[in-house]
Amino acid sequence: MPHTAPARKGNNGHAAPVMPPLAGAPWHAMQSMPGLISERFISELLARVDIVDVVERRVPMKKAGHEWTACCPFHNERTPSFTVSPQKQFYHCFGCGAHGSAIGFLMEYEHLEFQDAVEELAQSAGLTVEYEGGRDRAPRRDLTDHFTLLDQAASWYQKQLQDSDTAQDYCRQRGLDADIIERFRIGWAPPGWDGLRAQLGTSGEHLKQLEQAGMLSTGQRGKTYDRFRERVMFPIMDRRGRVIAFGGRVLSSEQSPKYLNSPETPLFHKGRELFGLWQARQANSKLERLIVVEGYMDAIALHQAGLPIAVATLGTATTPEHAERLFRSAPSVVFCFDGDRAGRAAAWKALEASLPSLRDGRQANFLFLPDGEDPDSLVRAEGLDGFNARMAQATPLSDYLFDNVAADIDTHSLDGRARLAEQARPLIARLPDGAFRELMGQELEKRTGAALGRSAPAARAAPRHNHGQSPSLVRQAVTVLLTQPSVADDLQAPYPFADLDKPGVPLLVQMVDVVRAHPGLSTAALLEHFRDRPEHGFLAKLAATSLPANLDLNHEFHGALTQMQRQVGEQRIGALLARQSTGGLDEAGKAELRELLRAKAGGW
Repeated sequence: MPHTAPARKGNNGHAAPVMPPLAGAPWHAMQSMPGLISERFISELLARVDIVDVVERRVPMKKAGHEWTACCPFHNERTPSFTVSPQKQFYHCFGCGAHGSAIGFLMEYEHLEFQDAVEELAQSAGLTVEYEGGRDRAPRRDLTDHFTLLDQAASWYQKQLQDSDTAQDYCRQRGLDADIIERFRIGWAPPGWDGLRAQLGTSGEHLKQLEQAGMLSTGQRGKTYDRFRERVMFPIMDRRGRVIAFGGRVLSSEQSPKYLNSPETPLFHKGRELFGLWQARQANSKLERLIVVEGYMDAIALHQAGLPIAVATLGTATTPEHAERLFRSAPSVVFCFDGDRAGRAAAWKALEASLPSLRDGRQANFLFLPDGEDPDSLVRAEGLDGFNARMAQATPLSDYLFDNVAADIDTHSLDGRARLAEQARPLIARLPDGAFRELMGQELEKRTGAALGRSAPAARAAPRHNHGQSPSLVRQAVTVLLTQPSVADDLQAPYPFADLDKPGVPLLVQMVDVVRAHPGLSTAALLEHFRDRPEHGFLAKLAATSLPANLDLNHEFHGALTQMQRQVGEQRIGALLARQSTGGLDEAGKAELRELLRAKAGGW
């Protein structure tokens, strides 16, 4: 694998450190696994499409020199700060920090997952997506019948609702009108053990598919029966409006559990899905805000009250996948929880899950409800205006983070402020690089007197430089390599600079490996190799850097590598001298030291 090559030998015979691959990469972390999109195909796809065409079909742009500009589609602005570079095949907004390749743009703009964005881009380019091990996305095609059966199940439950006085009475008590019932496809699972099974399980294959889709359960004797019985049914839909699962609510207090969801299936993963998101997108062509509540009926009640921006988690705590999906759908998210201990615990989990997604232009707020109230009861009691007023007073994430961490700390004492800094630092370090993180660091210093420090992965990848100082050689080389990847085409491994003991060198080695393995790589394609890696945001910022037009990039890159190679020699001399001072240098080491000193005296 090009960018996770094994350790190589440097000048001194020791293995140069290479950063290991990180978990969670969508296509590059474990390329030997079947079913993942091939690394070669991603590079070919980005070489075949033009990001200007991809963006221009969706956002009006104007030519400005060598680049194209527009008002950013991801945040409100009057003066264009969104640029698209044909040379780099990369977009960047200097206002909100949005950036990426043509794949990344489709993910953000169309609210697509990675594989779906690749599929759509490939279709527009007339390409067929290639998967590792020669496998197409057969599992997805095989699930067509599952989608069909779940849609038929939803329709059957809807018909049962119309025929059930019990279910109709419940809907009237909750104030649900015909439009909202239809919009959410609310239904009724009648009593009995095999109503749905008898209706849809008309063959052995259908019975198997119903069981795989989570609609049937199996008893101790191996007999299957309906999972949902005597419950009001709420279909859970994916981003395309397809039914992928259900939630069922009992009406009798004697039955339990009160809410029952579909189990995890090939179609449904509760840690990723959000109830009501499909309906919110249908009601709002461009969502500016979402409110996250805990229950199906809370979300539905807010939609009916005139707030079609409500979604609900599915009986689980907010996950990082939930958070990323929320912020891809809307730049502002309000998390709404009960004000009791359980609600505040859930809010804190939502805060922790949201931190990695809070790049500039995104914001999270927390709304805590009065005791005994939920969104449904509160919007009925106070009306839409009253609920909107509460949302306007929601606590910003920054205040909630600091107030919660400091809750049991005496911040008037030196020890207390030190404890506050120690607890807040790792949370702030999880924020993406940008203005919000910097401001949170400043607030930490204001409250405690302690600076944030440099604990984030991006800072380890390549050191920042202070104003008035030149950038580090590593940062200089990485920036040029991102601007024009071809500058590394003529490098041969092992690289003399690879043994340099400085932050960012392993990352630079990986980037050079990727470029050499994929000749003709664009900036955007190079960045795609680091998607879902901690360094990605930092690299994207460097990729947005505008270098002087008359700069000889090849000379700049190789000049930086030459100086880094000299620093390798300086570091080795220092290590050998230290060993000599303690009498631990053998004859081979002395000979190496003499050779290095002669080379240094001769200007290397």
